[in-house]
Amino acid sequence: MSVHELPVLPAVERDAFRNAMACLGAAVNIITTDGPAGRAGFTASAVCSVTDSPPTLLVCLNRSTSVWPIFRDNGYLCVNTLAAGHEELSTLFGGKTPMAERFAAADWHTLASGSPLLDGALVSFDCKVAQVVSVGTHDILFCEVQALVRNDETHGLAWFDRGYHHLLRQDAR
Repeated sequence: MSVHELPVLPAVERDAFRNAMACLGAAVNIITTDGPAGRAGFTASAVCSVTDSPPTLLVCLNRSTSVWPIFRDNGYLCVNTLAAGHEELSTLFGGKTPMAERFAAADWHTLASGSPLLDGALVSFDCKVAQVVSVGTHDILFCEVQALVRNDETHGLAWFDRGYHHLLRQDAR
């Protein structure tokens, strides 16, 4: 059977898709930027590795959000993968809280891009946005990693089944 002979299947309903995605566990991240367009940050689980040559991540960002033009115009960002205990910070960056209050709730510093890097994050990837692809309501930002910082002293944080879960490090590596 060729692609042209495949049967037309009914469309997947939005709610069914969203409920199915709740079964897909993911790391919790705060994506930050700072530059000529301003300082901004949001919570995202739609982040993943693309390639290690050059080291590249992808970040999905809804174009209808208030932070979208800031990220578009700055062209740099930091993916801060949250550690266990960062649940409140994740919720703060995922809501409608003013930016100044979001950033005041934690300690930050910067690396190469000038984007805020969260002190105590599990890992932070300082990135340059290399390419943007639009799909549906979102932009997929392909981000080349310019620098990174790891924190091997803490445990991870995941989002699964519409809730936070701690990911414990194994003692033996």
